[in-house]
Amino acid sequence: MSQPAHASQLQDAFRRFNELSEQLSGSYAALQARVTTLSRQLAAARSERLEQLAVKEQLAERLGALLEALPGGVVVLDADSRICECNPAARELLGEPLIGESWSDVTRRAWSAQAGDTREVTLRDGRCITVSTRDLANGQGRILLLQDVTETRALQEQVNRRRRLSMMGETMARLAHQVRTPLATSLLYASQLNKAHLQPQQRDRFAARILDGLHHLDRMVNDMLLFARGGSNGNDDVSLLGLLGQVHDALEPRLAAQHAHWSITADADVTVVGNAESLAGALTNLAANALNACGEGARLDWQLEVRGDRAQLVLADNGPGVPDALRERIFEPFFTTRNSGTGLGLAVVRAVLEAHGGDIALADGGSQGACFVLHLPARATLQQMPSDLVTSRCEASLPPLRCVR
Repeated sequence: MSQPAHASQLQDAFRRFNELSEQLSGSYAALQARVTTLSRQLAAARSERLEQLAVKEQLAERLGALLEALPGGVVVLDADSRICECNPAARELLGEPLIGESWSDVTRRAWSAQAGDTREVTLRDGRCITVSTRDLANGQGRILLLQDVTETRALQEQVNRRRRLSMMGETMARLAHQVRTPLATSLLYASQLNKAHLQPQQRDRFAARILDGLHHLDRMVNDMLLFARGGSNGNDDVSLLGLLGQVHDALEPRLAAQHAHWSITADADVTVVGNAESLAGALTNLAANALNACGEGARLDWQLEVRGDRAQLVLADNGPGVPDALRERIFEPFFTTRNSGTGLGLAVVRAVLEAHGGDIALADGGSQGACFVLHLPARATLQQMPSDLVTSRCEASLPPLRCVR
């Protein structure tokens, strides 16, 4: 190869080398600029992440302090319903230990044996609490909020009692008139009993009239006392089917006299907690009100069932029903459409049910009759009834009474 050709090749090689060097320098500069940009972005992102983390830590600290300071108890359950977190208020309400314990074990330990409504329960120490539940995302557990409402319920009962007493005070004049009428009648008949010329039939008739007047006074006094106190002072396990049996026995003479039909339909017995005597008196007033409205051939159909954690008791009759104009007033104390009525029957029913955490409403009874719907907090467990008591029909017109399926 000649020398000029060799020199030309060297020049081409150096030229390509210079070009590649320039390209490499440019690429390196671009890469360095990119690295610088990414470093700045990464530093900014890291700084932002650190700020967010600091904010979250501050928020977690505030939430933790708030959780510790909350007057209500907070309990966090995992997916297996075991307590994984709780605050001091929850520990004060439920007692130790809590962390790691099964929620069902804690409730058996802390709940009163008669606690039935899982939304509002009584603790073994007598305090009353409400329980609110919310599920965590993705089924990871639940959060429970426990609030002590003992004082609130006591204040509500005081307010209700004062309201009832105020209503009674406002109607004392009317009550005095209602008491005076049967009392004067009884005194009049009693004054005739010592007359020597009275025939035995007249004497018996006068004695019966005196008893009628005294029974009327007795019912009036009982209704006033029951309305005044509300009937919540009790912690008995009360069978609703047992209560209906007591009501039937108490009204058996009237049922027979009016040739009344009495039926009870229930899938199972339901137990509630309260004052058995007051609840029996309230249901007796309700049934007596239906008998007064229906007259001869009265039909009283009871239906008992459970709706969630509440018992529902329905009484439907075949009477004339309640006019629309009176539907809003029938539960008012001392409101009556009967000359011999005290106006406390349905007011007593509502007062007793509200004192037991329940309620009563007048439903649409259809084309004929009235239909009252009662609700009461039910115990958590139900006693299954024998098949011969699931659905019964009692014909009060046939003495002695007989019950068939």
